[in-house]
Amino acid sequence: MKTYDIEVQRLKSMRHDKGLIELNIDALVLPRSARDEESAASCLRLPVDQARSLLILLKQQIAELDKLQPRSRRSGRC
Repeated sequence: MKTYDIEVQRLKSMRHDKGLIELNIDALVLPRSARDEESAASCLRLPVDQARSLLILLKQQIAELDKLQPRSRRSGRC
């Protein structure tokens, strides 16, 4: 499996369509060298302010998806 270091440089937009959340970003993607002590996983790095923005946007998108679910299927809420 190829692994990568992904550095998000800018969040451009976010949308959801049919259960899929799509992020448009500017990112620097570099191959990651295989090291024995690390797991074989890609790494995503982003600045704290962008992480906060991403969290807010994800919460908004998930809230919009929850509104589309019938009341009986929402995770325990009435």
